[in-house]
Amino acid sequence: MSSTQTLHVPLQILEDKATQLRIDSVRATTEAGSGHPTSCASAADIVSVLFYSVMRFDPKNPRRSDNDVFVLSKGHAAPLLYSAWAEAGAFPREQLLGLRKINSDLEGHPTPRLPFVDVATGSLGQGLSAGVGIAVDAKHLRQSGQRVYVLMGDGESAEGSVWEAAQWAAFHNLDNLCATIDINRLGQSQPTMLQHELDVYKKRWEAFGWQALLVDGHDLTALLRAYEQAADTHDRPSIVLARTLKGKGLGHIENQEHWHGKALDRDAANQVLAQLQQRLNGAGSRWEPNLPATPSGSATETVAAVNSSAKPPYQVGGKEVATRKGFGDGLAALAHANPFVVALDADVKNSTYTEEFEKAAPGRFFQGYIAEQNMAGMAMGLAARGRVPFVSTFACFLTRAYDFIRMSAVSNLNVKFVGTHAGVSIGEDGPSQMGLEDLAMMCAEPNFTVLYPSDATSAWRATGLVASQLGPCYLRVGRPASAILYGPDEPFAVGKCKVLRRSATDRALIVAAGVTVYEALRAFETLRDAGILVRVIDLFSVQPIDREELITSVRDTGGTVITVEDHYEHGGIGDAVFAALAGERIRGRKLAVREIPRSGKPEELLEKFGIGAARIVTEVRSALS
Repeated sequence: MSSTQTLHVPLQILEDKATQLRIDSVRATTEAGSGHPTSCASAADIVSVLFYSVMRFDPKNPRRSDNDVFVLSKGHAAPLLYSAWAEAGAFPREQLLGLRKINSDLEGHPTPRLPFVDVATGSLGQGLSAGVGIAVDAKHLRQSGQRVYVLMGDGESAEGSVWEAAQWAAFHNLDNLCATIDINRLGQSQPTMLQHELDVYKKRWEAFGWQALLVDGHDLTALLRAYEQAADTHDRPSIVLARTLKGKGLGHIENQEHWHGKALDRDAANQVLAQLQQRLNGAGSRWEPNLPATPSGSATETVAAVNSSAKPPYQVGGKEVATRKGFGDGLAALAHANPFVVALDADVKNSTYTEEFEKAAPGRFFQGYIAEQNMAGMAMGLAARGRVPFVSTFACFLTRAYDFIRMSAVSNLNVKFVGTHAGVSIGEDGPSQMGLEDLAMMCAEPNFTVLYPSDATSAWRATGLVASQLGPCYLRVGRPASAILYGPDEPFAVGKCKVLRRSATDRALIVAAGVTVYEALRAFETLRDAGILVRVIDLFSVQPIDREELITSVRDTGGTVITVEDHYEHGGIGDAVFAALAGERIRGRKLAVREIPRSGKPEELLEKFGIGAARIVTEVRSALS
């Protein structure tokens, strides 16, 4: 957008709007009895300039795909965001008084229950990464003129994820991205590290490759000039460093410590409101929205990827193939099947096999480098604009990004996380590389689909399944090559397991997943040779779980159940299985990794840490005796 496209709104209108935003923020938080009115007040002038002069958007259609995008990273200033949209005409102002109430979508921090919110914010340090993802979609995937504005707080700029996002955006010359930091000097419990040292902020952001613009955040003319300069810059992202006062315009609490997250009582609010209302000049009613240049824009919708019609190329009895390779091959097939699928990887594409997707669709592959938080945040932004992003790295390194994963769940975004190199079965690399808590992490989020394939065929199929499943998903795949258990025509489904061994006289049930399926099958052979028949289930779908088949099988086998998993004891498939069997009369044994492991050969580690075939046999015999 060039400066000639900016809607030049009279300053009196912008002043009126900023005052009204402060009035509405105070009213809403006082009515709620909680909230962050001082954080709203410091940024009110910034938001007034952005919403009522700079940004092109249709307030009657917040989901228009060609609207400029605003991301409130400092999510605690949610009343300011809500007030801005109400003042623009998106909904009646009276609804602001429902702030933080159980029957209102105007929550304490923004969530995508609201049509003008792309990603849930409030866990600080995430908004810029999401904005980067949205900007990438606009510039590189849709080649649109859409601009993305992110408002951050100065306290959250201490988060490392902010600087991960900053370096990625500069490296990719995202000149359609403009961030603003509301530098109001005061954090929650004390002043921020830099307080009002704007020159230090400027040097840091310029060192990261951004255009840094210093302004008085309460000077409307200076703000307008800064945003026009940002729009006219075509080789790098821009950041507006706005010096503000916390609680600006709110009487005696302006620029005072210990007012973060405190609503004014009704007497104090009435005094402040009376002062603010005296500043209204009546000009605000003359405002008209700055609509996008295109005649109309379609709504941004969450989409499910069309599954590939191709079949997995593996044959039972053929060459052993790792499940991570099955994932990579399946993802490459999806690249050809659906243009909405994109892939992000954290500099391990030759281990996760996402390089196969890059070969198939280089324009939709994004190297995230070793910055897992930003990678996950970018995926959130991409998903918010209708993409189906696959985010892959070693399972252990997704722990760094777990807060972003959690917020993906809060946002119910269509992000597909893939953790490879899971468990002790990775072998000699040792415990720092062994993802052993990832199932617990992902299954803790109630709206996550979690699949854990055991061979390359099921990994291929699982990749297609999560792509076509709306909402956040996790796919767990392993490092070692393994035998092909399933033919290319074998069907798989979310919420369904596979019964691999079954007879009418089974005396126990073994439930495994991934690499331990092979250990369970070896244990089956040993037990069968000893005259003990057992049923073996490949769980495949951890969440949702196939409760119906588990109950049927446990009843058929007399109630003896052994679960075995390459995962720590808590939160893995054992807990999932026994939760599903709650209410059944069972004798359960849970085999899992119960201590910090060490380096060694995979087969040695499986036995040493109690999840190998020999241990399964011992547990079955013990349970039956």
